Amino acid sequence: MYSFANDYSEGAHPLVLQALAETNSEQTRGYGLDDYCAAAADAIRSLCTAPEADIHFVVGGTQANLLTIHAFLRSYEAVIAAHTGHINVHETGAIELTGHKVAALPSADGKVTPAMVEQAVAAHSSEHMVHPRLIYISNTTEVGTLYSKSELAALRRCCDENGLFLYLDGARLGSALTAPGNDLTWSDLPRYTDAFTIGGTKNGALFGEAVVLVRESVKDHFRYYMKQRGAMLAKGRLLGVQFQALLKDGLYLHLARHANEQAARLREGISALGYELSYHSPSNQIFPVFPNHVAERLASSYDFTVDAPVGPRRTRVRLVTSWATEARDVDRFLEDLAQIHS
Repeated sequence: MYSFANDYSEGAHPLVLQALAETNSEQTRGYGLDDYCAAAADAIRSLCTAPEADIHFVVGGTQANLLTIHAFLRSYEAVIAAHTGHINVHETGAIELTGHKVAALPSADGKVTPAMVEQAVAAHSSEHMVHPRLIYISNTTEVGTLYSKSELAALRRCCDENGLFLYLDGARLGSALTAPGNDLTWSDLPRYTDAFTIGGTKNGALFGEAVVLVRESVKDHFRYYMKQRGAMLAKGRLLGVQFQALLKDGLYLHLARHANEQAARLREGISALGYELSYHSPSNQIFPVFPNHVAERLASSYDFTVDAPVGPRRTRVRLVTSWATEARDVDRFLEDLAQIHS
């Protein structure tokens, strides 16, 4: 059974494993204070044209989100997010556990707009309610859609006008930056956000996310939050080594581009058979709608996420490609789908 369930089923890209093996016997300082983490952080600053940014490496995306959001907010402040946002749907109340409410707003395409933000701000009008203070977005979104530069700039203006922070979850940032139609660059991220992450777990690393802090007010005590929340890895160099390998010679974007290309082949083949796609997703996540019997037949040979029923007779599923998805895997799926279709 081949899995299109996610983009982290495989271990790590061979160059990442090679880097870990080559440095395995070295002795380094612990807790992310080693030379590998420092070099990886410098590489990110250079890549993003953000020389003043603070960079911290943590193991996973949920950890990155709860640490960063908690560092930004006072006890009575809340987060604005799309109802499909990862922090609202897939993190078991991690943000709420830190004492911060997620104000989730309906979104047809997984994105947050200034109009949505204004609505949330207006709805929380007094000290008897939580105070919205931070906007959470992800790029790509949970439904595979992208933010354009103009959309990110508009959110930045909205934040400045309303005294809000803007945080971008980049668990699938590589997919976003290499997707057809994307006009964002690395250097746009620190220009428009107060903090963002660069995901490694879903793009060729064994594990790991880089947290990039742009806003000065959260830099000083971030490592205290890391330690308190169990996010300070004793063997922190394992994260630095991986990010160094991923950022060398453009490997990070190369892997993401490959995942997008294989998703595009899936998308085109599914569309050619006449099946509907729920979202305009140019990234490595696609959401086709199949008759129930088709989805059930496919599930006997492939692992994927059943997203939601679409009426009584159809089902929306999620298919995700990765850096390791091969063309033959896509071809086999489309051949099987065509056979079921006929």
